[in-house]
Amino acid sequence: MNTNIALGAVIGLIVGLVAGFLTANYLNRSEIQASQTALANLRQAGSAGQSPGSGMELTDAEIRAKLKEADDNPENFQFQKTLGLALYSYAAMKQDATLLKDVGRLLERAHNLNPEDYEVLVSFGNITFDLGQIQKQEDLNIKSREIYQKALEKNTRDANVKTSYGVSFLATANPEPQKAIEQLSAATEIDPTNEKALRYLTRAYTEAGDNAKASETLSRLKEVNPQNPSISDLESKISSN
Repeated sequence: MNTNIALGAVIGLIVGLVAGFLTANYLNRSEIQASQTALANLRQAGSAGQSPGSGMELTDAEIRAKLKEADDNPENFQFQKTLGLALYSYAAMKQDATLLKDVGRLLERAHNLNPEDYEVLVSFGNITFDLGQIQKQEDLNIKSREIYQKALEKNTRDANVKTSYGVSFLATANPEPQKAIEQLSAATEIDPTNEKALRYLTRAYTEAGDNAKASETLSRLKEVNPQNPSISDLESKISSN
C-alpha cells in the first residue's frame, strides 16, 4: 500500500484526539474506535516484511520503523504531520510519555516545513506544553503560549486553543490565575459545554480565592457531565480553600 495514502487516512480519524497529553481526562468509545482504525491503517503503511502487532498495541519495532522512515524523508511534510499526530494520539491513549520527544520532533519539523498549517500549529503548541511539564522546563511552557497566540491570531474562536492557552497560566512555576480566567472564560463563552475549559476555570477561580465563582463554574461542569472524573477533586479544593 502507498505510504502517503495510508497515512492520509489516519489524519481524519485521530486529529480530534490530539488535545494535550497531560490534560486529557479520558477517551470516549467513538474515540477509541477511531484510534483502532487509525492504528490499523498505520500498520498497513509499514515497511515490507515487518511483522504487525495486534489490538491497541504497536510494537517498538513498528514505531521505530515509521520514525526512521520520517527521519529518512525530512522534507515530506505530509508524512511528518500525519505520523506525528498519529503517534501523539497513541501516546495519549496509552499514556506513554516516552513517545513525546519523538512526537515533538516530528511536529516541529512539520511546522517548520509549513508554518501556515493550523492543525500542526495547534498540535505543536500542545506537545511543547506537554514536554515542558514533563521535563519541568518553564521555557517550553512560555514557548507553548507563543504558539497558542499564533494559532489564536488565525482563529480567534477556537475554544480548545483558548483553553490550552489558559491552562498554560496555571501549570507553571508562577501561576497567573487572572490571566487563566480571562482565556478560560472566553473559551466557555464560545463553547459552554467544553468540559476541559470548565474544569480549569473552576481551578483558576479557586486559585484566585474566588470560591463563589469556582462553585458556580463547577455547577456548570456538573450540568454538562455529572460523571466528569475531576469533580470530586475540584470539590475538595474549593472546600479546603
